[in-house]
Amino acid sequence: MDFNEIEAKEGVRLSWNVWPNNRVEATKCVVPLGAFVTPAKHLPDMPVVPYEPVRCRSCGACLNPFSRVDYVGKIWICPFCYSRNHFPPHYASIAENNLPAELFPNYTSIEYQLPQQAAVTAPVYLLVVDTCLAEDDLGALKASLTQVHVHELGFQDCSKSYVFRGSKEVSMAKIQDQLGMRGIQGRPAAQGQPAGGSNAGIDRFLLPLSDCEFQLSGVLEELQSDAFPATPEDRASRCTGIAMQVAVGLLGAGAAGTAGRVLLFLGGPCTEGPGAIVGKKKDEAIRQHKDINKDTVPYYKKAKKFYEAMSTELVKNGHVVDIFACALDQVGLAEMKIICERTGGVSVLAEGFHHQMFKESFRRLISREGASEASLGLAARGTFEVIPSRDVKVAGVIGPCAPLDKKSQAVADTPVGMGGTTAWRLCGLDAASTICCFFEVANPKADDKQGSPPQQQQFFLQFVTTRQLPSGEVRLRATTMTRAWTDGTNTQHLVAGFDQEASAMENDDEFDPMRWIDRKLINVAKRFGEFRKDDPQSFQLAPNMSIFPQFMFNLRRSQFVQVFNNSPDETAHYRMILQREGVVSSLIMI
Repeated sequence: MDFNEIEAKEGVRLSWNVWPNNRVEATKCVVPLGAFVTPAKHLPDMPVVPYEPVRCRSCGACLNPFSRVDYVGKIWICPFCYSRNHFPPHYASIAENNLPAELFPNYTSIEYQLPQQAAVTAPVYLLVVDTCLAEDDLGALKASLTQVHVHELGFQDCSKSYVFRGSKEVSMAKIQDQLGMRGIQGRPAAQGQPAGGSNAGIDRFLLPLSDCEFQLSGVLEELQSDAFPATPEDRASRCTGIAMQVAVGLLGAGAAGTAGRVLLFLGGPCTEGPGAIVGKKKDEAIRQHKDINKDTVPYYKKAKKFYEAMSTELVKNGHVVDIFACALDQVGLAEMKIICERTGGVSVLAEGFHHQMFKESFRRLISREGASEASLGLAARGTFEVIPSRDVKVAGVIGPCAPLDKKSQAVADTPVGMGGTTAWRLCGLDAASTICCFFEVANPKADDKQGSPPQQQQFFLQFVTTRQLPSGEVRLRATTMTRAWTDGTNTQHLVAGFDQEASAMENDDEFDPMRWIDRKLINVAKRFGEFRKDDPQSFQLAPNMSIFPQFMFNLRRSQFVQVFNNSPDETAHYRMILQREGVVSSLIMI
């Protein structure tokens, strides 16, 4: 079984391609039942059709090649819940020799172009720039973080900005009052045009680039270093937390429900107000891993709580945060990673803003989307939903998303990662964004009379993703797949469907990850290895599992698990990247 070929066709990769038919035997497999889904992966053979999907009235699953169709009665039976559904009127001509694309056997993944419900609004980019930098590193990236300036791009007579004190938390109402936006709800009309008079409301701050290019260039050219430079024994006075709070409030007041990104450019740690990670005096060291483990850090928990609340607001409005941390010192990425992680943003670490890593990453992020390989395939305002067979329950996911409160009978009792739901919000995603889904077999025991043993010899999974492209077009992708059940005691069948590369990437965040990896590897070898008692040389694993121990060995030694010689910021950065990349890219990094 060529798992890479299956992934190229479906954009999905499973750790086990044959599943035990009861929960007890599934637990004995040690490696979780999981799937790596890349919702926006480029699939060359996938069709894109210009109409809406036909969905089951009971479970919401999309019509797919595994559905049973009655061509005479114009009825189809859902393979997930076995409900009988009538075809809509425009499917009246359906026949065995006249099938829609979604019923073709080789089109298990298909995309639909959804009709636009409202006027298309261009994506919003809001820049948060650090000005407490060295003169040679200032360039086009600065903003005074002792005070936070919000520049009014719609005022053409001269440069105009609003100043917020960086030492106190600012409420949404206060932000709106000071910016003169009280009562403004959402952006005005399409293409950034105001609904009322000019310069009224949010259009004073968020304008199409064509309308404010001169003002924006002038603002960037006039940026100066912090007007209150730090003394040699003090750190610069940065109020990153308040700057982000104002940015999130501004974007939420003027562009809620619109694709938007906050680009944060950081050159040092926050030392003022909410979100501070260290004091101003340089004799106070920035927290390290040992300090966090011993709970001797006065700022860490407060800063994390502050950014967790901010991430909730960002997810509610559907906005993304990208962090460019360009400094030799730590900047607080460990505390603020949640606002990047839950919104699907990117994080970039570099030595300075003149470093090629920053320049190339920033160029690719803001470049126009196209067919070139340099394109990231950015999308926004997405949702991700998992629809399983009755015999399968969804335990949760790990990846660049946030849970939505969608309850159903398919939710597992024991959550893994972000669980308790079957749907998640994708504020932002790209062609490589990958979500790891965990599943649970519904039948508790093989001999449980009250359990519901699998109805058939196979089960089905459907992954439904919606996303908005930069052009404003909304796409829905439905990927449907089927795999076989087997008796859990038949290890040969299980091993034949084992994907050792995908399984190496399924790891939970434990207090002691190295000990956890060791236990799992020992249990896998104990369950599936073949050996003669008292003869160590006789031990062997099946070919499908032979490289799995090597993957675990390298993972154990990697910077994703080991924290020695890495700062908390570096560890947070590495783990964020690992949790959003696919199987192949993750293995290369390990």
